[in-house]
Amino acid sequence: MTERFTPTPADKFSFGLWTVGWQGRDPFGDATRRALDPVESVQRLAELGAYGVTFHDDDLIPFGSSDSERETHVKRFRQALDSTGLVVPMVTTNLFTHPVFKDGAFTANDRDVRRFALRKTLRNIDLAAELGAKTFVAWGGREGAESGAAKDVRQALERMKEAFDLFGAYVTEQGYDLRFAIEPKPNEPRGDILLPTVGHALAFIERLERPELYGVNPEVGHEQMAGLNFPHSIAQALWSGKLFHIDLNGQNGIKYDQDLRFGAGDLRAAFWLVDLLESAGWDGSRHFDFKPPRTEDFNGVWASAAGCMRNYLILKERAAAFRADPAVQEALRASRLDELAQPTAADGLAALLADRTAYEEFDAEAAAARGMAFEQLDQLAMDHLLGVR
Repeated sequence: MTERFTPTPADKFSFGLWTVGWQGRDPFGDATRRALDPVESVQRLAELGAYGVTFHDDDLIPFGSSDSERETHVKRFRQALDSTGLVVPMVTTNLFTHPVFKDGAFTANDRDVRRFALRKTLRNIDLAAELGAKTFVAWGGREGAESGAAKDVRQALERMKEAFDLFGAYVTEQGYDLRFAIEPKPNEPRGDILLPTVGHALAFIERLERPELYGVNPEVGHEQMAGLNFPHSIAQALWSGKLFHIDLNGQNGIKYDQDLRFGAGDLRAAFWLVDLLESAGWDGSRHFDFKPPRTEDFNGVWASAAGCMRNYLILKERAAAFRADPAVQEALRASRLDELAQPTAADGLAALLADRTAYEEFDAEAAAARGMAFEQLDQLAMDHLLGVR
């Protein structure tokens, strides 16, 4: 492996316990790998150069554990963190695996289930704060429906708002330094999931009592499952100041959620994503939410995890070379990107209306005849991505 593509904690790469710990079980096949001890995951990820590890509560503490069992699991995990230097930048709650959540958690029609989901989440918020996490991700994988009459979506959104407002009040009262990141997904496992895209989540956040505490956790495959441009979604999240966390993986178009290693699938989109994150100076964790294919043994699991980080670093180098290329800079000027950064009517409405060159004397035909040089610019990007410049 080329030394310059060897990750270090300074790269801020993190992994979920559920990623390397995925046993390869799917709707059509049983597990192909044994369960992985969270402590082993921490140790191996540290050896690979990761910075952090994340988890659902049930990844670390089996559902239904007693208080003493819970304490034992947390103590072992904390000791592993202390011995390796890994941190916990994010925690989330599993509200989708147990059959009790078959109709959702915060939006279940059954009020008792909703109250259980709230308590389960509040307990995990305490653990997140105890372990020093700064972000709490919420993925509503079961918050949805398969038939129109089964769910009053207006009331479901009200119940979801109620839940998030309660969590915001709780972290404020407890003095926790913790923010929430909503993770959108259009479908799977439900036929239609509430808050299916980044845009839906951003609109929902503005209705909350403490919107400053809430942002988004976009995932590559989730937006691409809806046929959307993931870098565009990230750009809007950045523009809104709401990119609190990010899940990196690979996806091949509109199909089931593949969770390929980062860089697999749509490589061009991955290139533009890394270019965007790095040029924006985003300082959050580069978090990998992928699943090593069920064809792999544990050697393949760790190779897949290493590949996620390696591919990010390669794309980071390629993106930096693209931006530093004088030919690219000239092509950007030919494409008038510098003009896009200029306000269109900074002189005000009155001056715009008085400017005859803006309309009466504007030569639309001449402007229409001007080429934009986008093809040259895009080919330069391809050349850098393919390593021939």
